[in-house]
Amino acid sequence: MPPAHPFDDDKLHEECGIFGVVGVTDAANFVALGLHALQHRGQEAGGIVSHDAEQGFNSARRFGYVRDNFTSQSLMKTLPGPLAIGHVRYSTAGSKGPTQIRDVQPFFGEFSMGGAAIAHNGNITNADALRRELIERGSIFQSSSDSECIIHLMARSLQRNIPERMEDALRRVEGAFSVVAMTRTKLIGVRDPLGVRPLVLGKIGDGWCLSSETCALDIIGAEFVREIDPGEMVVITADGVESVRPFRPRKPRFCIFEHVYFSRPDSILGGRSVYETRRQIGVELAREAPVDADLVCPVPDSGTPAAIGFSQESGIPYAMGIIRNQYMGRTFIEPTEQIRNMGVRLKLNVNRALIKGKRVILVDDSVVRGTTSRKIKEMILDAGAAEVHFRIASPPTAWPCFYGVDTPQREKLLAATMSEDEMRDHLQVDSLRFISLDGLYRAVGEDKGRNPSQPQYCDACFSGEYPVEPSDMIEKGFRLKAAE
Repeated sequence: MPPAHPFDDDKLHEECGIFGVVGVTDAANFVALGLHALQHRGQEAGGIVSHDAEQGFNSARRFGYVRDNFTSQSLMKTLPGPLAIGHVRYSTAGSKGPTQIRDVQPFFGEFSMGGAAIAHNGNITNADALRRELIERGSIFQSSSDSECIIHLMARSLQRNIPERMEDALRRVEGAFSVVAMTRTKLIGVRDPLGVRPLVLGKIGDGWCLSSETCALDIIGAEFVREIDPGEMVVITADGVESVRPFRPRKPRFCIFEHVYFSRPDSILGGRSVYETRRQIGVELAREAPVDADLVCPVPDSGTPAAIGFSQESGIPYAMGIIRNQYMGRTFIEPTEQIRNMGVRLKLNVNRALIKGKRVILVDDSVVRGTTSRKIKEMILDAGAAEVHFRIASPPTAWPCFYGVDTPQREKLLAATMSEDEMRDHLQVDSLRFISLDGLYRAVGEDKGRNPSQPQYCDACFSGEYPVEPSDMIEKGFRLKAAE
């Protein structure tokens, strides 16, 4: 499985992307296209479940990229019908690596009133406690994924139909969940009461679709209708869309890192262009942390919009000082230590003629462990740069995420153990500045910055303030931030 990034362990990873379609011929083909557009949210594996009136439910789960699996005509013929859902995965809960196909979603269950399949984006923070309870009551788990708890809770529900059983199950679940599910006739979408993870509704011909992001609607020619509201469940049939509110209303806390990094720049979040937000982050950075330099260079590709904004606000020329090799696929050489150290050069190369003798501002989306930043800095200096200044388009990542993002343990996060100045010295750069939390909030449209008494977003990875208590992790010894 090719890595998504030359330093795969030094980037935060979204857990997954979800997509569903109802009311079109060969729905699975549309789902495959949608998952292809959501590939950035998970590159380990993908799966599709479809339903056809004659053949019933069919499923296919594969390791690797969507393009390498769900473009096969022979495979797609096994997924007929006008209703299908799909999932692309990067494991944050469950087994890691290409070893357990049973952990690949969507999950399917046969109930007394018929079958249902479910795909989940997010993390269930009380999954361990639920799993113990369910196993004690006789449930037999097939996977190590937290998402399977939802299927078992549905199976044990006494409600009359599958949407009601899903409501019943999700009321027991804590954490973050955007879900797409299907029965024989219905496509169902749900967001948790805080709306931590995204989910949008689209219209395609006479049919409907649900997606993690709007960019996946574009690829199939669907019209964006609206976002599913936090705490909302939609049940879509041939008769249209029915909306219910199964949860007690709460103030939404959408994940602010979706704006910074996870979502594609051509998506729309909360009525805002992700690209425009990232450009505005660069504008705020230039105001907060100006520096005298010759060039503003992005660390491709995630740093590009912020670098453009920084350049526009500062008046310092924007330049492609680092060139990304678009065709890096599977590494064809044995990954010895020497080759691993060359990993960044396989994907990124410095534009030497441009960089030599220049004072360079490098704009990146985040610093996690710091290994990527150090190696890129070394490449820039090797190319003859006079100075290297890092500007980071997110505040310091000092706390792990428990809501669907693969984050290292806290002690491995550079910002958990070092101040900004100490990180600058550790990376051995001329200067290092992160955008402030207030600056980030301003960039996403909150003119007055962050409301400390009622934050408008989930920003736990920066602030240590978790909107849903991570009960399983606390049980394992994780210590929350002390109240100030």
